Formats: sequence, C-alpha cells, structure tokens
Amino acid sequence: MSRIGKMPITVPAGVTVTIENNLVTVKGPKGELSRQINKNMKLTMDNGVITVERPNDEKENRAQHGLSRTLINNMIIGVTTGFKKTLEIQGVGYRCALQGKNINFTLGFSHPVVKEPPAGITFEVPAPNKIVVCGASKEQVGAVAAEIRTLRPPEPYKGKGIRYEGEFVRRKVGKAGAKGKK
Repeated sequence: MSRIGKMPITVPAGVTVTIENNLVTVKGPKGELSRQINKNMKLTMDNGVITVERPNDEKENRAQHGLSRTLINNMIIGVTTGFKKTLEIQGVGYRCALQGKNINFTLGFSHPVVKEPPAGITFEVPAPNKIVVCGASKEQVGAVAAEIRTLRPPEPYKGKGIRYEGEFVRRKVGKAGAKGKK
C-alpha cells in the first residue's frame, strides 16, 4: 500500500471540491484549479475528507495512487495559500525591474528582456536582484520559474546568471595557462 496514497486529504473551510468522472475541480480564495485524475483511481469525498483508492496492485496503479493523491492535495494547498518560487540574479550589472505586471531584465545582452506573466501567475521584485514567482498551480509556478532561469542560467566560471534561491552552482577553475610546456 502506498504510504502517501492512503493518507486522507482534509478539505479546509472556504474551499469547495467537486468530483465528476475523476475530473477534480477545486475553488478557493486564490483561484480555481481543475485536473483530470487517472480513470483507474477511485475518488471518494465524504464529510470534507477526500480518499484515493486503487483497484489492484498492478504496477501502473501503484504508481498512479500516490501521484493522484499528491496532485489533489497540491491543488487544495494552491487555492488556499498558493505557491512561491524565488530566483536570484547574480552578476555585475544584472538586474530586473517590475513594469506593470511584466518584468524587465537587464542580463548583459544588447537589449532588455521583457517577461510577461501567464494567466494565474504574478511576479514580485522585492530587490533588483530577486524575483518571486507566485501562483495557485505548483506546476505552473515551477515552469515559469524554470523559463526565467533559462534566460541566463548560472555559468560555472564566475557564477553569473539567474539561479533558484539556495541553489548551489559548482564552480570550475579557469584556464591555467601554458606553464611548463615548451
């Protein structure tokens, strides 16, 4: 039995969950999310508690059991508290600024890079070298943060670029030169 899959999900006050043909729709103060869960999983909801059950112990069903439960739980967390991903910009002259809803990046290119948030995502810039991506969908927040990181990934020689907060970038030693060779 899946240790994660068998855990019940409690629905907090202020959140409404509807389940129709394994289409789970969650509405809360931060927005509305819906997702189609695997057809083999049996979803039941009674007294504000959702349980996910699998029909048998086949490999596919065992894999989907814990995943289905976690996806539903993340939807509930997303519409109540939301998800955040923080990115840091390191490098001389590298910075960002908020222009309306968009972020304007200065990353050492010959032109500024403007990033527009997709629906359901908001950007915060608490400092010129920090970006906070916020939203209800954990999957979408992670995808947008990864997209921003690809604008200028951290390079291993000087460590310049955009990285996740707390991310360790392994540094490389630069060129040693041609000492001792003749």
